[in-house]
Formats: sequence, structure tokens, C-alpha cells
Amino acid sequence: MTSTDGKFALALRGFGEAASAFASGWNRETLHSLGAFDEKIDVAGERKAIIDRCGRDAVACCNTPRDAYADADIVVSLVYADRALDAAKDTAQYLRAGTLYIDGNSCSPQTKARAASALEPGGTDYIDMAIMAPVHPKKEKTPVLLAGPKAEQAAAILAEMGMTPRVVGDRVGQASAIKLTRSVMIKGMEAVVAECFLAARLGDVEDEVLASLEASDPNIDWQKKRAYTMDRMTVHGRRRAAEMVEAANMVAELGLPDDMARATAKWERLLGDLPVKSDSVDEVLAALGKI
Repeated sequence: MTSTDGKFALALRGFGEAASAFASGWNRETLHSLGAFDEKIDVAGERKAIIDRCGRDAVACCNTPRDAYADADIVVSLVYADRALDAAKDTAQYLRAGTLYIDGNSCSPQTKARAASALEPGGTDYIDMAIMAPVHPKKEKTPVLLAGPKAEQAAAILAEMGMTPRVVGDRVGQASAIKLTRSVMIKGMEAVVAECFLAARLGDVEDEVLASLEASDPNIDWQKKRAYTMDRMTVHGRRRAAEMVEAANMVAELGLPDDMARATAKWERLLGDLPVKSDSVDEVLAALGKI
């Protein structure tokens, strides 16, 4: 990838929460243009929201992949984990040799390697990017890890755009391995907290359970953690479930039992599919048909 004036044409694959958060904070002086294609643009119930988000963030909303990627110097892919490989395969047909493809999806190292294999025959430079925290409130300052043969080049460009990248290796999958191994713990704890407090409320023992937890670990605000967990899982559970399936695949391919990660995916999907977005245990139980 070359740029005679130091500016680049950047296109986003997907324009959900993460893409919008980054785009709203990027330094536009480094870019010739900024566009996005989201495959949900053709879904009647999603189209207006995507167009409105693009308008709010001053991003060109593209109706087709070709419109978005044919002239792109950089593509940043930010879709659900279970769509990442298909997104890479589809995008590959539109890219010029030398395009930098930054895959920021929460996929297993093995999935990232397969995505890289789909893109590299056309001369695309593939970068494994792992987003290491929620994108709000830090937006473009959210810490990200990069890995791959051209990771240093990508890091320099992203830093100019206002991001805070850190290169963790020259092999695709190294950044994702860090992210997903961490997710086994972080999102596994979410699943355990949800299971514990939903059961405690239904069993009418929540006060005693809270008192016991507070006595055992007073450094944790358990009521706050309970509310945060319900909110995150009901709002983002579907996306997090897809990520945990990838985490389970990673663990299994390492030859270890993947029961914890798959159970976490089940809990994330269960709460993410509910018709409520709430931090209330009672509202979650009501949506589950338990009260």
C-alpha cells in the first residue's frame, strides 16, 4: 500500500457500534475519504438506522461492497464474529493489491488465519486486530492489539488517525489469541454472575447470597456487578455469544475441553435474544417467563 501524500481512502466493513465509535473520533486529516458498507443495508428494518449513523458520523454510506472497497487503501472489518470469515472472502474480490485489511473482529486465531488466506492471494496485506475493551467511552482511544507481517505499518497509520495500537507479534492470530483467552475469563464471569443472581432471586435467597459474597470478597461491588452484567448481556449478548463460540473453537483446537466457553456462549445468547435491554434481574426473569 502506497500513498504519495500520506492520506488514505478508508472503508469500513460493517457499521455498528464499534465502527461508529472509531469513525466518530478518527483524525480525518489523514484520510482522503471514509465510507462504509454494512450488509444489513438491504434489510428494511435496519436501513434507516445505518444511514442515520453514517450521517451522524460523516461517513459515506455505500449501497454495495464494490462502491465501498474498489478504491480503498485500507479496509477495517468490524462485523459479528460469526460473519468475519464470510466478510473477508466477499471483500477480497473488490480489493486492489496492496490494500491493508485490518480485521478487528473477535475471532479465533484459526478463523483469522483462514480469513488471511482468503485475502492474501490477491495481494492484500492482512492485519489481525483485537479490541481490548468496550468502545465507549474511549472510542478511537480504546486499546487495540495488532499482529501480522505488516502490523508495524498498520500501527503507524492507526496512530496518526488517533488510535492507541500496540503490536504484539508478526504472526496473524497472536492478537486474537490474547483477546479470546481473556474473554474466557471476562465473559465467563458474566455468565456465572447471571446464573448466580437469577437463581438466587428465583430461590428467594438473594440477600443471603449477596451478604456471603460481600463477606468473601469485599473488594467487589456485587450489586453493581449484577446490574452491569444484566445490562451488558441483554444489550450485547448476541455479539458476545458469537465471540464466545470463537473462543470455544480456539480452546478446542488447542486440545482442551471447551465446556466453559460454550456454556458462556449459551448464556450470552439466551439473554441477548430477550426482548428487553435492562440491568434489572426482575425484568430479565420476566422476559424469560420465570415471574
